[in-house]
Amino acid sequence: MRKDILHLFSMGIRKELEQVADEGLNEIRLRTDKPILLMINNQEYFLCEGKAVKERKENSYIVKETDIKETMEYVTNYSLYAFEDELKKGFLTVTGGHRIGICGKVVYEKDEIKTIRNVQSLNVRIAHEIRGCAKGVIPYLEEEGCFKNTLILSKPGMGKTTLLRELVRLISDGRDGVRGHTVGLVDERSEIASCYLGKPQNDIGIRTDVLDCCQKKDGMIMLVRAMRPDVIAVDEIGSIQDCQAIEYASLCGCGILATVHGTSLEEVRRRDGMKRLMDEKIFLRYVLCDKNRDGIRWKKIYDEDYKLAGECFG
Repeated sequence: MRKDILHLFSMGIRKELEQVADEGLNEIRLRTDKPILLMINNQEYFLCEGKAVKERKENSYIVKETDIKETMEYVTNYSLYAFEDELKKGFLTVTGGHRIGICGKVVYEKDEIKTIRNVQSLNVRIAHEIRGCAKGVIPYLEEEGCFKNTLILSKPGMGKTTLLRELVRLISDGRDGVRGHTVGLVDERSEIASCYLGKPQNDIGIRTDVLDCCQKKDGMIMLVRAMRPDVIAVDEIGSIQDCQAIEYASLCGCGILATVHGTSLEEVRRRDGMKRLMDEKIFLRYVLCDKNRDGIRWKKIYDEDYKLAGECFG
């Protein structure tokens, strides 16, 4: 396993993980007094004597309280206080772009979350980029060098955030004679650029500016007013305020690239805020991501009238 992943964990866990391949590794879940669980290609495995196995065995590695404590010390460089602003949001982003979800005792101060203490669960989400995953999609999203407002939708785990990240890179860098565009990225949960101390750990293109850990409704307006982006990219829109900010940015002449949870266009259109955006044809392209029974991922592209414009696999 890669060192940038191993060095996040306690010494005991490191020894167990050393021989585990990181190819296809999505998550490593730690819970006090419970077995370590690995998600590899979105399938669950147990960690047993340095191997990832499908069935739980008696000698599966059991996470100790000291493992959690030691791991937290490593990922915060022995300074929990320095990461207090991130802790109150329930996650940390570390060097390499890996994101660590945290559960424990939530401490409030004046009706606002101050921090999380007595940490008992950690979910290490492995940062990964899939170059080429947008190759079959992007030709449908551009016309004569101009980007068409696009909404990506899928149920969880179907790769919409990964696709968004790769589209941001391609739009920013340019491709095949198509000039690059200035992209403003509102990365509310540090999942797209995976910033560590403000610096993107993922390749998001040479013309991309990032507002990290910023709410979408605020970030879109800030970018319009301050950074003059050609395209604004946001992940997982949902609130009425998000939709209002998208409408505002679009009316200001910015292209929009966004994602939303959903299984169909009809389902998404029934939601407050989304119906207005779709009926006013703010989005000119929709990309639906899913996979078939054989596990092969596919993407279908629809136009503003919800007619199929194309499809691709992978």
